[in-house]
Amino acid sequence: MSFLITGGAGYIGAHVVRAMVEAGERVVVLDDLSTGVSERVPEGVPLVTGSTLDRELLERVLAEHEVDRVVHLAAKKQVGESVEMPLHYYRENLDGLRTLWEAVVAAGVRQVVFSSSAAVYGMPDVDLVTEDTPCAPMSPYGETKLAGEWLTRSAGRAHGVSTACLRYFNVAGAASPEMADTGVFNLVPMVFEKLTEGQAPRIFGDDYATPDGTCVRDYIHVADLAQAHLAAARALAEPGPVRHLTLNIGTGEGVSVREMIDLIREVSGHREVAADVTDRRPGDPARVVASAERALTELGWKARHDVRDMVASAWQGWLLHHPQARRD
Repeated sequence: MSFLITGGAGYIGAHVVRAMVEAGERVVVLDDLSTGVSERVPEGVPLVTGSTLDRELLERVLAEHEVDRVVHLAAKKQVGESVEMPLHYYRENLDGLRTLWEAVVAAGVRQVVFSSSAAVYGMPDVDLVTEDTPCAPMSPYGETKLAGEWLTRSAGRAHGVSTACLRYFNVAGAASPEMADTGVFNLVPMVFEKLTEGQAPRIFGDDYATPDGTCVRDYIHVADLAQAHLAAARALAEPGPVRHLTLNIGTGEGVSVREMIDLIREVSGHREVAADVTDRRPGDPARVVASAERALTELGWKARHDVRDMVASAWQGWLLHHPQARRD
């Protein structure tokens, strides 16, 4: 028996695949390679190129590889793009998930782990975000993740499938340089790009009600996130009644944008490039930090890497593709 990992050639997906393989699990990857990279998939792991919208392909993969557990990461995930292309996001993220569930039920799969996001919370006005904090997503991307949780839990209950919905906070770092995030959509690679070009990183507002006036976020190392998937999958496989878990995956510690940029400047050696402060972006909450206590209680999982580990490992991955950024 084996795992199907959708989106397993992506930045996060490849780390999940690696964690599963290192733990002795059999894995097959399905990825349309629109953003995934085939070279990230370990040697010996089957890679099927295709979409979760393809019901026939899904049924064939589930049968041929004797899949009994699924980890679903395949999705479109850019907030700004989702505002411009909501129909595309609903099709890819929700129709793809619905089609996957139809194949899962027909094949008798017993466990599904769903990749969700802290974007389901929107702008929570709390010090620590718990899983019981009201959800009010502010983008089509966040809406598809919340609706995906609803679909996953409802289908799981109706068909006796154990489920876990993992709400990621801000993911960064890399287990090895070749597995680093190659996109420039999140704070860490965005700052790397500016420093490489000799330009000032931007801080969007420094007048928030936080210690240094800049937004505070919870950053999670991608290797810790991968271990959370493994822990969730194994928890669902334990003997006993069907389970339905919804869990924050974060560290419980906040880092401000200014603190993160200063750390990146230090680690990268680009200390001479100071940040510029510009106007706030609409919709940016002052603070979004996870309570990860439920993940510890339910899975025995806790993040082990600190923010310096995240930045240092991400920088080594950046240098692999941008050697001109090096400061020796």
